[in-house]
Amino acid sequence: MTKLLLSLHVLAALLAIGPVTVAASMFPRTLRRAHSTTGDAEALANLRTLHRICRVYAGIGLAVPLFGFATASSLHVLGSGWLIASITLTTVAAAILGLLILPAQEDALTAAQTPDPGPDVPTAARLAMFTGLFNLLWATVTVLMIVRPGSTTGA
Repeated sequence: MTKLLLSLHVLAALLAIGPVTVAASMFPRTLRRAHSTTGDAEALANLRTLHRICRVYAGIGLAVPLFGFATASSLHVLGSGWLIASITLTTVAAAILGLLILPAQEDALTAAQTPDPGPDVPTAARLAMFTGLFNLLWATVTVLMIVRPGSTTGA
């Protein structure tokens, strides 16, 4: 059962978090293109698609910690330091995505469709910074899941 849960956890991470990291990383560059060429319908369509990918796959990504907790429980490692650190970093990454990246993408998308968006428009640089931090957190979690410092399970 543990191998099945671990397989589902890894597959969910690859198939859900991977598309979010790629789409979120592409959004700032596409936003710059949309701002540089007024009325660029292709850039606006790409922004909408990238935002939709981020939003939908973020929801699907909720399966990752669910399978992760089930796997950790079956391995009896819920109290391990590496797992607690991973859970904390995953929570921070999810908060950055849900509270900073997705709302900023929505605001930027709305502003890109408005002739005079005003001063409160999220910048591509700020979105790139949030996305880079999100990606760095996921990379760190991935390394922790592989290396598992201090683990004695051998799995």
